[in-house]
Amino acid sequence: GEGMDFVLFADWQICFQVYIDLYKLEHRAERLERTLEVMCYQAATPEKDYWWWADALYMGMPIFTKLYTVTHDPKLLDKQYECFRWTDSLLFDTQEQLYYRDGKYVYPKVKTACNDGKSFWARGAGWVIAGLAKVIQDIPQDCEYRDFYIDRFKKLAEGAARCQQPEGYWTRSMLCPDDAPGYETSGTAFFTYGILWGVNNGILSAKQYKPTIDKAWEYLSKIALQPDGSIGYVQPIGEKPDPTRTVNAQSQAPFGTGAWLLAACEYSKYIK
Repeated sequence: GEGMDFVLFADWQICFQVYIDLYKLEHRAERLERTLEVMCYQAATPEKDYWWWADALYMGMPIFTKLYTVTHDPKLLDKQYECFRWTDSLLFDTQEQLYYRDGKYVYPKVKTACNDGKSFWARGAGWVIAGLAKVIQDIPQDCEYRDFYIDRFKKLAEGAARCQQPEGYWTRSMLCPDDAPGYETSGTAFFTYGILWGVNNGILSAKQYKPTIDKAWEYLSKIALQPDGSIGYVQPIGEKPDPTRTVNAQSQAPFGTGAWLLAACEYSKYIK
């Protein structure tokens, strides 16, 4: 279908990232046809509120820079930045240096059990740091928007590192473990991936983030990774730190395994 609930909805667009990669391997026009049709149309629209939830910054935002590497059309970078600035103004908390999952959770609409504080969902903010890494990887060095993406990437890494648990993981509610206590792998893996990518690419300080990385990998490799090779402690599909959802060693999901693999790939580069 067409429209905001279908092909313009970021969750359904993420396949375009794969189509672009396939096109780069072998320049077959049909691999890029639908991606070009949709994303060039979207770039020409006046709307800028496409990414109203944090996950969209991983699903939809990187498509624009990735497609730019093929087309070199500056309108793609302009639209990406315009939409990101709208989302950033809605969801980024400058004090905590974290992103809310969506507008429903912006303080004081939702308060935590810890002194009625702010509620930040680990996987939601994790999607953002991973999405920003993808954007920075592809955006031209001389692009006027590059510095803003890097600024937000650095600030989010700082905000995340401050609330890492001593055992290396991030709780579902980043500032209030009591909201949904216990291990959680998907958010942890995304933060580990993002921070490792930043260090490996000279954007984050290796010295500053070494303790964060060491603790995170200890959790991911010894607690999240199960004896049978599966990845456990993944919060099921949701949109908030939900204590009613069981999260244990048997809690698995493809996005959790995928995030773990992203982190592992960057860790293998980090230790070389």
